[in-house]
Amino acid sequence: MAEKSVRTFTARDAARCIITPSDIDHKYSRGVLGAITGSAQYPGAAVLSTSAALATGIGMVRFHSSSGLAHLVLHDAPETVVQPGPVTAWLAGSGIHHKKYSDFTTWLRHRWFTLMKAQTVPTVLDAGALSYAGKLSQPTLITPHAGELSRLLASHSITVSSEAIEADPQTWAKKTSQLLNVTVLLKGSKTVVAYNDRAIALSKATPWLATAGSGDVLAGIIGALVATNYIEILNSPERLADVAATGAYIHNQAALLASQGAPISASMIVDEIQNAIRKIIK
Repeated sequence: MAEKSVRTFTARDAARCIITPSDIDHKYSRGVLGAITGSAQYPGAAVLSTSAALATGIGMVRFHSSSGLAHLVLHDAPETVVQPGPVTAWLAGSGIHHKKYSDFTTWLRHRWFTLMKAQTVPTVLDAGALSYAGKLSQPTLITPHAGELSRLLASHSITVSSEAIEADPQTWAKKTSQLLNVTVLLKGSKTVVAYNDRAIALSKATPWLATAGSGDVLAGIIGALVATNYIEILNSPERLADVAATGAYIHNQAALLASQGAPISASMIVDEIQNAIRKIIK
């Protein structure tokens, strides 16, 4: 019975979650992502997550930050908007330490976390924002790796090692989803997405993805997809699992295109997102 609840994800599945704009679309109707990413410790996460979101296809990214990080993001992607305003999805936590107020920049970010809770649109929680899992009223996706999931479960009095999670990712992704009423994308060589008792299995990723900043790129891709699929997600929260799986699928395809069997960096993955999407939708 457990095996029947696991679905293998394909390019055809991914194509269904890539929203192609129509002639009457404009920058607001195509989705607006609010990004709360990066910190003084990990400033590159702000650049990578924002650049990845823009490359995935979205009307606008609103980057919420101190001025220092905003300048870095604007230098790489001047089309980014650094003023607050309405959004159709949130991405929070990439490049932010899980310990609250670990530096001044991170402390400033928690003002934006308050805004995230006020605008109840579909939300992606990564890295330093995982502690908000189960505390938001909107459809929520969390994107931990095994170590982060172990730490999150420990905060809920469940003790399990990262090794045990890696050995049985489907079980632990499902348990976490049911415990916190969230969708879970559990990152690893075999990424799993779970929503309640449903699970989606992604094909084994290229090992060249094990590089600094790769997770920030994944978060940006998923954030953009959530922002463009927000109406479908609000109508059916299960859609969030398919959108998350689509993000992981695009991420791996972009890595394969960038690698061609050789080492890659996170920035190189961003450069191939457009080609990966073109390949999927054709």
